[in-house]
Amino acid sequence: MADTGIAKQAHEVPRRDTSGQRDNATGRVNSASFLRILVFAGGFASIGVELTASRLVAPYFGSSTFIWASLIGLTLAFLSLGYVLGGRLADRRPDPTVLYTVAAVAAVAIGTIPFVARPMLTGSLEAFNELDAGAFYGTLVGTLLLLAPPITLLGFISPFAIRLQLSDVASAGETAGSLYALSTIGSITGSFVPVLVLIPTIGTAATFIVLSLVLLVPAVAGLVAARARAVALATALAALAIPALSLAAPSGVRPPDRGVLIHERESAYNYIQVVDEGGRRSLILNEGRAVHSVYDPDKLLTGGPWDYFMVAPLLVDGRNAPAPRDALLIGLAGGTVARQLTAAYGPIPIAGVEIDPEIDRVAREYFALDELANVEVIVADGRYALKSSDATFDLIGVDAYRQPYIPFQLTSREFFQEVSDHLRPGGVAVVNAGRTSTDFRLVEALGATMRDVFPHVVAIDVDRYTNTILVGSDTPLSAESLVQNIEGLADASPVREVAGWSLTSGNIRVIKPGGLVFTDDRAPVELVIDQMILDAAREITTP
Repeated sequence: MADTGIAKQAHEVPRRDTSGQRDNATGRVNSASFLRILVFAGGFASIGVELTASRLVAPYFGSSTFIWASLIGLTLAFLSLGYVLGGRLADRRPDPTVLYTVAAVAAVAIGTIPFVARPMLTGSLEAFNELDAGAFYGTLVGTLLLLAPPITLLGFISPFAIRLQLSDVASAGETAGSLYALSTIGSITGSFVPVLVLIPTIGTAATFIVLSLVLLVPAVAGLVAARARAVALATALAALAIPALSLAAPSGVRPPDRGVLIHERESAYNYIQVVDEGGRRSLILNEGRAVHSVYDPDKLLTGGPWDYFMVAPLLVDGRNAPAPRDALLIGLAGGTVARQLTAAYGPIPIAGVEIDPEIDRVAREYFALDELANVEVIVADGRYALKSSDATFDLIGVDAYRQPYIPFQLTSREFFQEVSDHLRPGGVAVVNAGRTSTDFRLVEALGATMRDVFPHVVAIDVDRYTNTILVGSDTPLSAESLVQNIEGLADASPVREVAGWSLTSGNIRVIKPGGLVFTDDRAPVELVIDQMILDAAREITTP
């Protein structure tokens, strides 16, 4: 009996219930799929938020290297904090519901950024108008700190996902590597889609909402799959605050500093405003601290720096200097300089380089650029257009500066050497430089850099604007030549009036060699401008 019993037990193998294992396996597959989608979405959102935030603050603070350094540095700091906190939380509570909840909260926070930041940014305009430097930069810091909650929470995702996916120490490296690769692929995608597609198409605020939804959808789906339906419902209801905020927020990106806003749009390069000031239209870009073009259908002269480009050829030594036969303008904007040159010297061929195709469209719609049949618009970077051309010109104008900041590559000795190489003998290079009423540091640096290339450079101050026009040539330039050359002009020539302004209030002076010379290797343009801004603020606020 005993032997029989033993034999019976040996042959009776208990049946294993594999249904639960199949369900668990399916659950792991579903969980793994949701986790990978979430990791990709987290990478996409992290870099997307950083880039879109740059466009959020650009209309108020500009897009200098200081702004970019702040955005990149703080983003990395918040992500690092998230990595640490997320890893610790994952070890204590390795529950996918926790991760999906964190991601959902981050998604809702991303969607609210532009609407919470707008009142702060609008306040920064008032602070700047009063030159309260503390309040102005304090608003910048406060706006950047709005990124802290969502980006820190985004940092939770990768270490948390690795902890959930890790089943064997022997495969830890492969698991971590594959998930970080997926996150990086998401970041790569997030670096292109917002900038090239979303922002130009739907605008900055709507881009934040899209980034929010990209993260929110897999987070809520993961909560539903994990049967945390109550949390999913609460998150979905919280997400309804985003459209509510968008409806409550005032229309438009930012109010104009002057005049009546008649058009605004965002492009891949700029935030663009067109304002009407008593029948005269002005083109405002980005933070709105400067006018880039004006158009008045009833009046040619503007009283601004654009008019002074007409005077530059008449500074060349010799009576009755020949009028320019053609011109290249780097920074066409609304076409104001091109219109002035055409009025002064007839329909000479003018090549106008403008990097932003949206500005070209705005110029045609609001600044009557289509009326100038002699202007050929080249949509390209100014320095690239110059370097890739073999043409030479009698006048090359440079007015491509994003006030108050200037692209450093358009200020260097190497750039002005390229300008010189594209000028015919006796031709002139004309540069519009910004300043304050008392601080000429930028003008002096640009003048010194031009003088390092051109044998002759003169400066003319614009009386009604805080601008100085710098003119360089291989031929002597002087106020005396201007006096002689205007004698040959017709009485109705608009150049006569501008020449009179130059001679009476322009303080025409020769730039001598020496001083700070910008180069491609070292051009501290933004440092110089930041110092000018801070010093101006101190002068106003100091009793």
